[in-house]
Amino acid sequence: MLTKANRHDVTQVEPLLQAVPRICGKRGAARRKPCLIQADRAYDSNPLRKRLAARGITTQFARRRTRHGSGLGKTRWVVERTISWLHQFRRLRIRFERLPQMHEAFLKLGCCLICWRFAKSI
Repeated sequence: MLTKANRHDVTQVEPLLQAVPRICGKRGAARRKPCLIQADRAYDSNPLRKRLAARGITTQFARRRTRHGSGLGKTRWVVERTISWLHQFRRLRIRFERLPQMHEAFLKLGCCLICWRFAKSI
């Protein structure tokens, strides 16, 4: 979800979870929530952990005020790699657009170009 730069990450977790589409696959009712959420130190707060636990969602957040090496790097590297791929596009590395719709359009275009380059290399 695209937000203004001055919004804290923790405030956007629940709206993001509300926007998750139904997860289809196996027979039965489609799930509307993930089983696990992994996040960096910005999301480490006990109230958020309690709200997510009440919804039945397991959390793996890097703890604040601890040494680096949270152990999440083994699976979070996919996110960090994708962000670095998006930063190869100058308009996404530094936000020049005032309208959020324009920035989101460039973000989607960047994702399309990354996918196209990946598919072309296969």
